[in-house]
Amino acid sequence: MLINLKKVSLVLLFTALANGAFAADDNTLEVDPNVGRGGEPSRIDDPTEFKVCADQDNLPYSNSRQEGFENKIAQLIAQDLGKKLSYQFWYDRMGYIRNTLNAHRCDVIMGTVAGNDMVLTSKPYYRSGYVFVTRKESNLNITDWDSPDLRKGIIGVVGQTPPSRPIYDKGLMENARPYRIQRDLNLPPSFMIDDLVKGDIDIAIVWGPIGGYYAKQSKVPLVVVPVPEYEDTNVHGKEYWNISVAVRKKDKERLAMIQEVLDRRHADIMKILDDFGIPHLDVVPGDSVEKKRETRGDVIPKFE
Repeated sequence: MLINLKKVSLVLLFTALANGAFAADDNTLEVDPNVGRGGEPSRIDDPTEFKVCADQDNLPYSNSRQEGFENKIAQLIAQDLGKKLSYQFWYDRMGYIRNTLNAHRCDVIMGTVAGNDMVLTSKPYYRSGYVFVTRKESNLNITDWDSPDLRKGIIGVVGQTPPSRPIYDKGLMENARPYRIQRDLNLPPSFMIDDLVKGDIDIAIVWGPIGGYYAKQSKVPLVVVPVPEYEDTNVHGKEYWNISVAVRKKDKERLAMIQEVLDRRHADIMKILDDFGIPHLDVVPGDSVEKKRETRGDVIPKFE
């Protein structure tokens, strides 16, 4: 992304002048990261409120009608805590955390990778991974990265996501149809599964919650098979991840309160995942791709 530094500098200068943010002695700009987005009043914390950051159009996770599985988990936690549930909606794209959680427009993100260093995360409450999805009528038998049927059709995969690694290593790039990693907001979250149903692709390799949910919704019978882990071959092909709730780094008390509910209502949360068709398995304690990458020194060669 190209940035015009001169324009940015002028914006910062005018903002500082308007807010009296220059110190009298050395004319340096003082920035308080805890006062919300520029030009907006700082939100006053309401202890009776459970304020969630969420995408308004990103099923199966969430939408503005609160129909996603993360909406249902948020509702469960809010009710358990005796708090009123409310939302700050923002498209889950670049700058999402900056414009929601860290701008104090909301207090809780319902799902992120455990250990995300931008936030403070709970103990993982579920684990999921990527899946192969095919049309049942195709009779493709795909169970692992070496399945011969992987070479019999067009493979849909989101570029630069973990499945790209084994696809490259196994010489399957000629079969692959890449999709953008940042979703086009003109397309529904189901876009890859929609293409599979239409026959534009023959195999979708997609994140489990998306594949499982939309396969369950599809009028055309689909087959969902978990992909095998590729981490031992190359950590950049790690397919399975622990998922946690996130708060701001300073919000330790808030996280402790939420953690009690996650522990106490674990069975209810698992039922929500099952009801939505979300593939999940037992959490792996201490799972850290960063530690394995440092230990093994894995490097991704350029895709050419």
